[in-house]
Amino acid sequence: MIRKKLYEATEFDNIKEIMYNTVKKYKNNIAFTLKYKNKEDVIYEDISYERLLEEINCLGTKLYDLGYNNKTIAIIGKNRYEWVLSHLTNLLGGIVSVPLDKDMQLDELEGCLKRSKADMVIFDEKQIEKVEEIKKRNSTNLKEFVCMSKIDNYLNINTLKEEGKKLIEEGKKDYIEAKIDSYKMSILLFTSGTTSKSKAVMLSQKNIASNVYALQSVEDIRPTDTNIAFLPLHHVFGSTCIIWTLASGLRHVFPDGLRYIKQNLNEYKVTVFVGVPLLIESIYKAIMKEVEKQGKKKIISIAMKVSNFLLKLHIDIRRKLFKQILDALGGQLRFVVSGGAPADPKISKAFTSLGVRTLQGYGLTETAPVIAGEDEKHIKYGTVGLPMINDMIEIDNPDKKGVGEIKVKGPNIMLGYYEMPEETKKVLKNGWFYTGDLGYIDKKGYLTIVGRNKDMIVLKNGKKVFPEEIELIINRLEEVEECMVFGMPDKKDRNNIKLSIKVVYNKEFVNEKYPDADEKEVEKIIWEKIKKINKTLPTYKYIKQLILTDKELIKTTTKKIKRNEEMKNIKI
Repeated sequence: MIRKKLYEATEFDNIKEIMYNTVKKYKNNIAFTLKYKNKEDVIYEDISYERLLEEINCLGTKLYDLGYNNKTIAIIGKNRYEWVLSHLTNLLGGIVSVPLDKDMQLDELEGCLKRSKADMVIFDEKQIEKVEEIKKRNSTNLKEFVCMSKIDNYLNINTLKEEGKKLIEEGKKDYIEAKIDSYKMSILLFTSGTTSKSKAVMLSQKNIASNVYALQSVEDIRPTDTNIAFLPLHHVFGSTCIIWTLASGLRHVFPDGLRYIKQNLNEYKVTVFVGVPLLIESIYKAIMKEVEKQGKKKIISIAMKVSNFLLKLHIDIRRKLFKQILDALGGQLRFVVSGGAPADPKISKAFTSLGVRTLQGYGLTETAPVIAGEDEKHIKYGTVGLPMINDMIEIDNPDKKGVGEIKVKGPNIMLGYYEMPEETKKVLKNGWFYTGDLGYIDKKGYLTIVGRNKDMIVLKNGKKVFPEEIELIINRLEEVEECMVFGMPDKKDRNNIKLSIKVVYNKEFVNEKYPDADEKEVEKIIWEKIKKINKTLPTYKYIKQLILTDKELIKTTTKKIKRNEEMKNIKI
């Protein structure tokens, strides 16, 4: 199946062209609503698209004045307006932008700053201790430290903007008139891993712009929407999605934290959000818990079946039928995009049944990021949809079932790994990027991911097991918060791998349902349920061993389990 455009979209070569086009079309639209808290009340401030571009130009003009044109600037901090402003300022001035994970340990952060050869770092005030220590060590190329807020002894963004404004009034236009090389390295992104193992992905503005165009062509995003920025912006999925939604004239807001999701959805009347499956599942579980408390689980289940049947007859009563549930999510939520990890089809179906279109996409940092995704006309649960309109996907060396390594070719493929030519050669071959993910393409062109090549468990009999497949099923148990499937070598025969699972149990649910049970009894209850699941699987996929814990699994900031780190804690 050849994917076609569903919506009008204009293709641009770089982010500067995108932003100037956006301001031309939507200059009076609200780009961001900012929230300020003090002891007595809460104040909201709206920033129009026209003002956003003015602030970018003011900040950029001052950065040029300080000598940072053609330099490298790192950004570290939580999701906030100043983060987006800094990143866009870098891109519109041809400055290399290096988004860094705010949760990095000090040594890892120092290592990334060294490796990127960053000349300046723009930081959130919560990073001050790390910044002070890095300044003291004096081991990086950094010449300036700029805070996103006003603090003593540091330059800050507001002051730089004010000084830049004066320079523009005096006639300084070198930043505003800067020409962008759309094909050179513009963004440097560190993949998750230890300092020594992490790779720095080089992306051009053309990489990002081509992905924005592909997303605009197939997804139903409207200038009247409000998007809440949940995904960490240092991650390519988060930062590309912000540029995509800015290109479409949306309003953007920032969450107060995971605990305040429902409050923020209601507060801002959010219509759209992009998140990882874990976040979407937690919202769904919270909804269903409330439904169960009210004794309406059976009624809702029947109502979903009725509404889905009527939908086939082109009668859509979902938003009226489930108004009470949707009101708990702000009443306006209509579109959710899931990415970063495999989504549970059951959750996607349930959200869609309630009237909230829930789609998922697939991609990597190296692909800027989306290479396949669903849209409202192309959904096949269990798959990640069709290749994007400007990407070509093939399966390399497929087995009898058609499963092999996914490779992709398109304008969004990275330039390579920074200063790692050998690593680049391993994944970029004849214009194709080899993802390291295993999957297959069905007759209609839908792509299914079965797992990571490196996570695949090969049993003694040669059978292959993909942990994600089993984890998805076991995570549906109400007693289970999260889990990780792994291979445990038999003590007597190290070549004989026993499929094992580490389960983090849901304390709140367990305490409520089994108030008198101790951990051993909880383990027995969960083990019995896993044994029942075993019977629905081929015998070689049976889980043979359970490790129970109440401690959260080690994860990246996009909520992917760090399997290697977890394995260090498991005695083999």
